[in-house]
Amino acid sequence: MTSLPQGGMEKTAAAAAVAAEEEPEEAWAWTWGAGTDGQLGNGGFQDYHLPQPLLLPPRCRGRVSFVAGGGAHAIALTMTQEKTCLCTKGDGEVFTWGRGTHGQLGHGNIENIPHPKSVKFFENYTVTCVSTGWNHSGFATDSGQLFMCGDGSFGQLGTGDTQSRNSPFEVPSFTTKHVEKLAFGMRHSLVLLKDNSVYGFGSARRGQVGKSASKNQKFCNTPRLIDGFPNCKIVNLYANGDHSAALDESGQLYIWGRALVGEHDDDQPRAAFPSLSISQVALGWHHALVLSGGELYTIGAYRHQKCDPSVSENAVAQKLNLITTSSKHHESSSVSNLAKVPSIHGQQVTQIAAGTEHSALVTDSGALFTWGWGEHGQLGLGDTCDQVVPRRVNLGDEGSRSSASLSVYCGSGFTVAVSLP
Repeated sequence: MTSLPQGGMEKTAAAAAVAAEEEPEEAWAWTWGAGTDGQLGNGGFQDYHLPQPLLLPPRCRGRVSFVAGGGAHAIALTMTQEKTCLCTKGDGEVFTWGRGTHGQLGHGNIENIPHPKSVKFFENYTVTCVSTGWNHSGFATDSGQLFMCGDGSFGQLGTGDTQSRNSPFEVPSFTTKHVEKLAFGMRHSLVLLKDNSVYGFGSARRGQVGKSASKNQKFCNTPRLIDGFPNCKIVNLYANGDHSAALDESGQLYIWGRALVGEHDDDQPRAAFPSLSISQVALGWHHALVLSGGELYTIGAYRHQKCDPSVSENAVAQKLNLITTSSKHHESSSVSNLAKVPSIHGQQVTQIAAGTEHSALVTDSGALFTWGWGEHGQLGLGDTCDQVVPRRVNLGDEGSRSSASLSVYCGSGFTVAVSLP
């Protein structure tokens, strides 16, 4: 556990108590898994193996539009009351919590905070997109500005140096441009502009920020244009670990960075799985999930099965009824690449999420399932076992929620679920 400055524990405990008093009797946001840096946002500094109430203020109920989970911190973006039912972009408050040792929470200090705290810096801005890396954070506004804070040791803040910042700082390279989307990996950052150009900065060793001037270049501290895309409209970006990905409006996926498919890293975007029209993507450190037509596919490795170590890779594949459509991954511990996950009781998958090595999905009935690495309880099943097949998470009285009225988000070793209006 990271220690707090003198008096910090008392302050955070008092704030958590106030937040707890505001918490409604019926839970509507939950969190579970690794919590020793306060990243669960439940007022504590310990792991929890079952869903716990996330201490967002009651005024945020029905207004949370997005949650970004980092290494051990998180950001929640809310919508204003007037636009809750009219748009999907956040334009209300920005909350952060968890590990703050590099200033990634944006509160002007380096304290860990175990409960969601509104970022005062953005009180006069309209934030529309947020993202988190291992120890850095980014915030894009409706006017196209990009603000960053946290660890900058690999240039992942894009400010032209390797300094860390504990308050949001506008990235100079984009002051005359319009930033629309963000996606952050462990130590790199991706930005999509309104003009359809994609930029990367930060750690560059695996090709995750595009083509380097030198093969030995370790990082890039100013935004670099990533070329190699065909004539297409990019609609979203994704990143985790040393992986990068983009999705165009036709559902074509492009991947680059550390190898997910095949044996070699790639510093240029390459089209993957053209036979699939993909609607959602979630990247982990060694795996990815893609959603196409309500059906779920996995890419990469099933690496965790410690609760039954006698199970072989072939047995895991048979148990999952995986349909392999591409070559073996280069890591000996992996089961092959693109595989279809069997339907769960005939339900369609409506949302997916991935942490470093665990995964989550929501079905059209509003049911939540998790699988993968479970060492910190991030699967929410009441134990620390790993799971190779999706298992349902109990969030209490699920009958009171309407169909598909749930969103799930993953940090590195923790999970957040939010009930929608």
